[in-house]
Amino acid sequence: MVKKLITILLGVLLFLSFSTSAPIRAQNDQEKLEKLTQEIQQYELEIQKLKNQASSLSNQIAQYDAQIRLTSLKVEQTQEKISLLGGRIDQLEVSLQALTNAFAQRVAYSYKMSRLYEPVAMFLTSNDITSTFASYHYLQKIQKSDRDLLVRLEDAQVAYQDEKQDQEILQKELEAQKKVLGTQKAAKATLLEQTRNDEKKYQQLLSAARSEFEAIQAIIAGKGQEREVGKVSHGSRIASIIQGPSCNSSGEHLHFIVSENAAAKNPFSYLRSGIDYENCSGSSCGSSDGDPFNPSGLWDWPISPRIKYSQGYGSTWAVRNTWVGRVYSFHNGIDIKGGSPEVRAVGSGTLYQGSYSGSSGCRLRYVRVHHDDSGLDTFYLHINY
Repeated sequence: MVKKLITILLGVLLFLSFSTSAPIRAQNDQEKLEKLTQEIQQYELEIQKLKNQASSLSNQIAQYDAQIRLTSLKVEQTQEKISLLGGRIDQLEVSLQALTNAFAQRVAYSYKMSRLYEPVAMFLTSNDITSTFASYHYLQKIQKSDRDLLVRLEDAQVAYQDEKQDQEILQKELEAQKKVLGTQKAAKATLLEQTRNDEKKYQQLLSAARSEFEAIQAIIAGKGQEREVGKVSHGSRIASIIQGPSCNSSGEHLHFIVSENAAAKNPFSYLRSGIDYENCSGSSCGSSDGDPFNPSGLWDWPISPRIKYSQGYGSTWAVRNTWVGRVYSFHNGIDIKGGSPEVRAVGSGTLYQGSYSGSSGCRLRYVRVHHDDSGLDTFYLHINY
């Protein structure tokens, strides 16, 4: 019986030791976490300061460097949290096992004691009433101790499950941070490739993007110069995509917009799914960080597949991760190209051919189809007619 009591006490003491004192290693890890948090705050302030400065290639590169360093620190911080949590979980597993073993032994021991010192039998068979009362009170203390131990065991089990759940959440967070880090490095590499580290080329990119944004906003608002062509049916050829760079476009693509009462709407709400495509809207073609490609409508596509998808609708990867975010915060259409340059009407309606000349002097051509059945307008930019 003495050996059993010692085993029980060891289990309880081990649990109490775990729950009331932190190992030196955990304390060191906590200090490292605090230091990382301070560094992260410093880099967040540095990035905000850079964003408020004039736009230049060197400034944009400095932003990328600061963002990459910031994300690297966040990755390190999450890894430290996982390490710290892992140590706690290991200790908790040991304590939980010790408590489980102790409780199992106590249950067996208490059962034997309760059978041996069953109150009615004790009083009927005992010759020594004092000894009988002492044994009965001893049994009550054991049963109370068992109940306390059971509560500790249940608390330890809950704590263990909570810690394991936190560990899984942190692991997913770490994977997401590593993905962001890869995206930021790719965005920096793309910028250096586009500009060849030349400030003049960078300013040209910004100027062209600003000019295109100005023109698109004006066209949707009805400020373009238009000529009515006439009625067109679904699938009619209405234009062709300009091959190579053109006015306000650094490369061949169709900018497709859906509008209702001069307000842009998500084209994916109208275009049909099940189309063959390649997603090149992220850090690279086929990468997992690109814009969602989730059409759910009934319209046929304005170009033939295979669709190469280079930018989505809304707050896109390019807006969030590249110099494009210096120009606009919301992309009001989708950028695509296909198996041929031919552009077709997604539905029947009235066709208009138009153009807009902005402050840069660039004359951007487009066609518009007003769909009589729905009241929607579709715009097709960077085309010839």
